[in-house]
Amino acid sequence: MHVVIVGCGRVGSGLARIIEDKGHSVAIVDKDPRAFRRLHSGFGGKQVVGVGFDRERLEEAGIHDADAVAAVTSGDNSNILIARVARETFGIERVVARIYDPRRAIIYERLGIPTIATVQWTIDRVLRRLIPEAEDSDWIDPSAGVVLVEREVVASWAGRPLGAIEIPGVARAVAVARMGTAQIATPDLVTQDGDLVYLAVAIGHLSDIDEHLGGEHANGGVSQ
Repeated sequence: MHVVIVGCGRVGSGLARIIEDKGHSVAIVDKDPRAFRRLHSGFGGKQVVGVGFDRERLEEAGIHDADAVAAVTSGDNSNILIARVARETFGIERVVARIYDPRRAIIYERLGIPTIATVQWTIDRVLRRLIPEAEDSDWIDPSAGVVLVEREVVASWAGRPLGAIEIPGVARAVAVARMGTAQIATPDLVTQDGDLVYLAVAIGHLSDIDEHLGGEHANGGVSQ
């Protein structure tokens, strides 16, 4: 397959290397010719100097033969414009735009443009390490109705079935990581101290699940 990447920063150059290593062809577009210095030695793809949403530059990059386009410049507006041109003008189905503002990411997901909000993802991951009780999320669906969160099983929950952690209509366990290995969750799986549980939680109920997991439930029951 042929992939057009717009933006030769750390993300774009890293993508180019991985895609080439997998045996695919790559063309990369950047308005600053110095940016191509980030490309790995032996890069065999095409380097196009210009603005990524310029149709002529995209055509020079081989977009008519492209199977996918990644817009990963440093600007949200540019990335969305590139994604829309790729999809609406050239009919590319596989289009991804890098977005720094997660609020915009949700809007564009609703328009059918997959986005990666890298800054928010990084903030969430760092925040979890600094403040474990922070109400962060690993993933949020485009309609902002459900989030996926990671929570550690505390000692008071150890030895109980995973189903006891769930709150009907509010939180559902989807996976468990134990000793570095993850597995799909089942209601009868017995939890161990230190397990990491991944839960799908309804928006607005993160505090409910945290209160539920932090309470005393030695005799069973569910707090809501």
